[in-house]
Amino acid sequence: MRVRVLVPAIILGSLLSAVGCHVQVDKGKNGEDKTVRIDTPLGGLHVRSDQTSATDLGLPIYPGSHVTPDSDGDKSADVHLGFGQWQLRVQVVSYNTPDAKDKVVDFYKNALGRFGDVIECQGNRPVGKLAITSEGLSCNEENRGNVHVNGMDDDNGFTLRAGSRRHQHIFALKSSDEGTRFALIELQLPSGLTDNSSKTSD
Repeated sequence: MRVRVLVPAIILGSLLSAVGCHVQVDKGKNGEDKTVRIDTPLGGLHVRSDQTSATDLGLPIYPGSHVTPDSDGDKSADVHLGFGQWQLRVQVVSYNTPDAKDKVVDFYKNALGRFGDVIECQGNRPVGKLAITSEGLSCNEENRGNVHVNGMDDDNGFTLRAGSRRHQHIFALKSSDEGTRFALIELQLPSGLTDNSSKTSD
């Protein structure tokens, strides 16, 4: 699961060069990196793959669906980057079901309702009646604060989004030869990544 986070170089450089830096890498059964931990007195970077489910994101698992690898071969990802009060976390998990996409979309439209208003987006454009949530979340890509998730960067991709600009829950349809493939995403962004447009509360 490819997650790209663009962080100011000075912050990342300070973290990695700090005295007392501790790095731990746990390998999977095929030798791939499954867990990476970098801890310093200033903060840390923690990355886990293939250990996240929909319930970790506060969402139900669609009945009969199965966790499935994305184009990078990962089933899920959990990335946590923290420097004191500056905290960023991205959790992503991909599923597949033989059911029709409309049925899956309806299921998650209801499920996302627990986080507030739900908007429907085609790329960066709203396609439903609602264009922005009561907490200021819209379809505009800048709401993701330079966080790019594999499977969400298609200009024509369909997503459901709920929450605020700093704490988002997202359902994203993904291309599939059969059935319905989708990703569930939770973004928790620090205020600095969303200050380039109007500010709202968490």
